Amino acid sequence: MLDHVGLQCADYPASQRFYDAVLGELGLTRLMDVGVACGYGADHPVFWIGLHETGTGFRESHLAFAAADRAAVDAFVAAAVAHGGEVLHEPRVRPEYHEHYYGGFVRDPDGNNVEAVCHRPG
Repeated sequence: MLDHVGLQCADYPASQRFYDAVLGELGLTRLMDVGVACGYGADHPVFWIGLHETGTGFRESHLAFAAADRAAVDAFVAAAVAHGGEVLHEPRVRPEYHEHYYGGFVRDPDGNNVEAVCHRPG
């Protein structure tokens, strides 16, 4: 349904370091850099971050990135912590969503709620 999504960042270099690390744990890399924004993905950019250039104020966004397995979720959260991220919800099975939902939630440098999730059995 979505082709790509982008976020504006208050501290663009900090966000680049954060997303380079956490998305790398999911097999995603920075595929394009146009100076004021960069895009991540596996074969083409689907998630973009860029300089905060328009608008005022802050509204928290929630983004969930697909992980291949539970170990990737754990590695995503560990990379987030190593790069200054705050753990919102430790990785665990969340049966309230469905029996195999394994997710971990962190706060990115701009205060967004960022999750890695695996929908496969352990």
